[in-house]
Amino acid sequence: MKNRLRVLRAEREWSQAALAQHLGVSRQAVNAIETGKHDPSLPLAFRIARLFDMPIEAIFDDCTD
Repeated sequence: MKNRLRVLRAEREWSQAALAQHLGVSRQAVNAIETGKHDPSLPLAFRIARLFDMPIEAIFDDCTD
């Protein structure tokens, strides 16, 4: 799944570790989501969307084109 997490994090000048702390996950989890190696659970996707005050669809793109 493509996502804008890295861009959104960089706009706030947060490290992966800082974002992980905000979300209550590991830095490795943030890295795996940013690189597309892991899709977040639905509860985590909602936490990410709330943190960035954006709809989930604006952060994650499930298109497989």
